Amino acid sequence: MQQSQTGPQTIVADAVRGSWVDTWAPMAARPYLRMMRADRPIGTWLLLWPCWWSLALAALATGRAYPDPWLVALFGAGAVVMRGAGCTFNDIVDRDFDAKVARTRSRPIPSGQVTVAQAWVFAILLSLAGFAILVQFNAFAIAMGVASLILIAIYPFMKRVTWWPQFFLGLAFNWGALLGWAAVTGSLSFAPAVLYAGGIFWTLGYDTIYALQDKEDDALVGIKSTARRLAADMTGWITFFYVCTSALFALAGYLAGAHWAFYLGLGAGAAHMMWQVRTLDADSPARCLRLFRSNRDYGYLVFAGIVAASMAANWG
Repeated sequence: MQQSQTGPQTIVADAVRGSWVDTWAPMAARPYLRMMRADRPIGTWLLLWPCWWSLALAALATGRAYPDPWLVALFGAGAVVMRGAGCTFNDIVDRDFDAKVARTRSRPIPSGQVTVAQAWVFAILLSLAGFAILVQFNAFAIAMGVASLILIAIYPFMKRVTWWPQFFLGLAFNWGALLGWAAVTGSLSFAPAVLYAGGIFWTLGYDTIYALQDKEDDALVGIKSTARRLAADMTGWITFFYVCTSALFALAGYLAGAHWAFYLGLGAGAAHMMWQVRTLDADSPARCLRLFRSNRDYGYLVFAGIVAASMAANWG
């Protein structure tokens, strides 16, 4: 394995430049913070939004004006540590592939900053922190959280066996759509299940855009992805994924008894997703990365719509 650009100062190719990790974090901690993607917060947002949407939707369905701030904080902390644990595990599994791809060869393991043994210890510590957060919930939610470990474990291997690894990422990354509701109500219903399905289509859209950055390198090393499988009609497929997202989210809101304000937020989100499709350039990695990151803003729009609907129902 090529050990290029080793040392704690190595900056990962797709990280946010000038992040707090590169400017304020202790030198010895930087490789570990990069491994847990602390310098790339977009992934934490994408994991967190289904959790917060679900908390807000459960609050709406149960007559509350806004989601429980304590649960909001717990899910925020949980998203940080569990995304870090998942990324570390993913880097351990993919270390040989990462060394062959331009965008990922500067990651801490393939660049030699962190050994595999050190990465395992770090992943276990992050997982224990996540479990400490999980046990603050009710028993049903705890069981749901433990069940998600199956999806986290299998996802890194999917790019080796299927053209649809983004689907399996969607299964894992949107589990919070079920878990948030469970944390509020101690049960599940059709509304969070539909929200979960919509989130999977959302992930299929945004992560296909993300995977476009690596399509040439992926072809060389044999990694499968929707970016390669759907290349003949990329715009059409992403449009389909995003239309399904909007339709399923609208149905989830209806099932939860959403006020009309919810659909204003959802409509603004749909317009944002169509902007992504219209401005997509599959041959520009920089453009793909920008559009991928913009899904944080989509999350804000949907969340604002759900909370506005709850407030309108209680105070209108």
